[in-house]
Amino acid sequence: MVILGEVHDNAEHHLNQARAVAAIRPAAVVWEMLSPAQVAGMDPEATGAPETLARSLDWEAGGWPDFALYWPIFEAARGVPVVGAALPRETVRRAVGEGAAAPFGDGAARYGLTAALPEAEQALREAEQMSVHCDALPEAMLGGMVEAQRLRDAAFARAVVEAQARYGSPVVLITGNGHARTDRGVPAALALAAPDLSVLSVGQLESGPDEAAPPYDLWLVTEAAEREDPCAVFAK
Repeated sequence: MVILGEVHDNAEHHLNQARAVAAIRPAAVVWEMLSPAQVAGMDPEATGAPETLARSLDWEAGGWPDFALYWPIFEAARGVPVVGAALPRETVRRAVGEGAAAPFGDGAARYGLTAALPEAEQALREAEQMSVHCDALPEAMLGGMVEAQRLRDAAFARAVVEAQARYGSPVVLITGNGHARTDRGVPAALALAAPDLSVLSVGQLESGPDEAAPPYDLWLVTEAAEREDPCAVFAK
């Protein structure tokens, strides 16, 4: 299977994903951005135009960037089964308070959710959560945010395993760079749950890597998208 990472609001990243999907010709495409309920409600006749498909999927309800950014991927995968991997918000919120294992349910141990992270790794992930949230989170929330991320990684991995069993190979996962990381994201969960599955993770960066190689099997470097300061909302 192939994991295609992205920065969600970078149009070039979505075009690169579309080119990859067209070349791979996957048996199924798993989407971080879609829930199983959205996919179940999708009108199979609505795939001909972006506006129609976006309405059929109730795309705006998910809070993701404009559907037009993702439309090239759907075009490249026309006729290919669509699999939704997103969890309900209330399930993710449960992970913040209870840990990832309980809301994940059956199979939590298989996907590594019943084992605590090593202390140094936990501290590193909490620091990263603080950073990506513009240093605006209460410290008491950091552990829960890490658990929510672990839950989503495991849920996406489970969706991939189920898609591969149902549709065959290869399966493509469309997700963010954080979930595509080989050291801790979906690939790490798959290594535990389905060690015989061949996995290729592709990350997309907006600047060249430093001396350390980024945590992907392959990576692309593109220009950064124009965007407002994401931390401005916290300043208000």
